[in-house]
Amino acid sequence: MEEQNQYTSPEYEGFKQKLRKIIGLDLNSYKNQIHRRVHMLMDRWGVKTYDDYFNTIKNDDKKLREFLDHLTINVSEFFRNDKQWWKMRDELIPELIRKRGHKRLKLWSAGCATGEEPYSLAILSAVCGLDASAPVLAADIDQGAIAIAQKGVYLKRQLLNVPAEYLAKYFTTRDGGETYEVNAEIKRRVTFKRFNMIDDAFGNGFDIILCRNVVIYFTTETKSLLYVKFFNALAPGGYFLVGSTEQIFDYKKMGFEMAGPFLYTRK
Repeated sequence: MEEQNQYTSPEYEGFKQKLRKIIGLDLNSYKNQIHRRVHMLMDRWGVKTYDDYFNTIKNDDKKLREFLDHLTINVSEFFRNDKQWWKMRDELIPELIRKRGHKRLKLWSAGCATGEEPYSLAILSAVCGLDASAPVLAADIDQGAIAIAQKGVYLKRQLLNVPAEYLAKYFTTRDGGETYEVNAEIKRRVTFKRFNMIDDAFGNGFDIILCRNVVIYFTTETKSLLYVKFFNALAPGGYFLVGSTEQIFDYKKMGFEMAGPFLYTRK
């Protein structure tokens, strides 16, 4: 049974409403796990009232960045759960090219965080010879995360799953090899966009959509609504990939078919 929301005071409700107005984040769509994080950070900062908490977030960009990082866990790495990526490279993308009869595939990283996932997708796009004029759409609610992603600079530990030939071809080393920058060719293959998946309209006709380790933080009701939106955004024959801790329980009712572990398709 879904855990009931314990955070229902009028003051907290006011805080959530004001927060949504300035950054578009609807905390009511999230599980209690996220609400606990909100209050843990409030305690850590030593803030006593919700008004002071809101004003701190509103007036200090660094505090806003810390707040969003604390809530949304923008932690990722290139080619995370690498078997899924090699299946995409070796099976899914070649299959889609054959089905579509062209190499202009429509790819979307939903909840792209600081860019590791969409750049991984863009590397596979280059490796598979996809049309560079159809860039990967990378969307996230967090403008600060997007700004980091657009710079394309990462620590060595974030690239442990990157094959050596990809590292040599698609990255430039910096700081004596401690950091790596995604090269211009791969950056051109990604378009970043601020996007609120709760409120904003989804596009359609996507061949591959990745939304991994994002939906897990939402309530059961919100998850279901989002999965239906993702289904409708897929082109027939397209693929939807979720995180390795996620499962769509009612996928058949939504129209999905299972295509593999953590992988769904629209027939």
